[in-house]
This record gives sequence, structure tokens and C-alpha cells, in this order.
Amino acid sequence: MEPLSGRKSLTDEVHDRLVDALCSGALPPGTPLRQEAIAEELNVSRQPVLQALGLLRRDRLVEPMGRRGYRVAPVDSDLVRHVYDLREAFDGLAARLAAETKAPDRESALRAAIIQGHHALGSGDTANLVAADVAFHQTIYRLSGNPLLPEASAAVWLQIRRVMHAYLQIGYPRDPIWTEHQAIADAICVGDGPLAEKLARDHGRNARDRLISRMEKPS
Repeated sequence: MEPLSGRKSLTDEVHDRLVDALCSGALPPGTPLRQEAIAEELNVSRQPVLQALGLLRRDRLVEPMGRRGYRVAPVDSDLVRHVYDLREAFDGLAARLAAETKAPDRESALRAAIIQGHHALGSGDTANLVAADVAFHQTIYRLSGNPLLPEASAAVWLQIRRVMHAYLQIGYPRDPIWTEHQAIADAICVGDGPLAEKLARDHGRNARDRLISRMEKPS
């Protein structure tokens, strides 16, 4: 992690930097987080680090280790079930609204998101794949016309990013994801709200089941 610039509040900058490290796998599950070490690395005092860790604890990205500080929260099958239950609801609602709202840039925005996804597939880079996946769904949230959806789902998507990074790196199947994305986009573009909602919910459920199957498979 690079030293901070001071353009935001120090707490916000520390929080954002830690979120990026947690969600990218740079700080994998179980990693101890020492306030002093983080403060020294980011060239700040301990106070903004402590405040940022409190925010991360609120979002269940870190957990306390008694007097020893915090550690990165685990990614396990229970987390996946809880997070993807919420994702299914958010994604289904967003897809239905996006199909019904008919934003003027709907087709072009979804086409661009799909193209980004295929470029990411071609690169094989985990960070690119996660970024493209998140961008696709956030595009649908924007097209829904409901400005509260991105904010309401923000904590859920932080967890989803962590899960994606963890399991794309160990061979999580990639092609079915973008085949399902294309089907969702097609339903939205023709204005079929019920179908778009069903496909989006099925997509979330399929992702959950693939992840849990992989996690619970005997090593």
C-alpha cells in the first residue's frame, strides 16, 4: 500500500486503502491487522487507522482478535449464503426496474459492460474479471433508476468482491458467468421485467451454489 495523499479525510483514505487490499486479496482472510504497522505503512497516526478498522468491523470485513487488534474476516460457506441471499434480492429488483425504466443509454451501457467482460475473460486477470463483473451489475443498478440501490447494497458488494477474488484465483468457472450476464442484458434490453428479474435471481443463486460446492468439496 502506498502512502496517503491527504485529499480525503485520513479516516476515509485509510478505509478505502484497506478495502482495496481486503477485496483484492492483498490481505487474505485471517491476516492479522496491527494498528501500528498499518499506521506506519500509510504514514498516518493510529487514530484514523482505529476509526477505519471500526468501519470495516461494522461491515464485517474484519473481526476483533481480543487485545491483539483485528484480523481479516473469513470467507466461508455461511458468509456466501448470507451475502448471496441479499445479492439475489438486490439483483432481481435492479434488473426488473432496469427493464421497465427504459433509460436512454440502456442498450449502449449494457453492451459496453458485456464487452468489458469479454476483454477481461481474454486477459485471464483476476482483478480485471472482478472489476468487469462488478461493473456489469452496477450498470444495471444505475439503469434501474433507483438511486438508493447502490448505497443500500454497498456493504454486500464489498463482501462479494472478496469472495470473487478468493475463488477466481483457485479456478472458479468463468464462462458461465458471462453467458448468464448476456441473457440478463438481453431481457433488460427488450423490456421484459419479469424475465430479467428471474434471470438475475437465477444468476445469483447459481453463483452461490457453485461457490459453496467448491468450498465444501473435500480437498
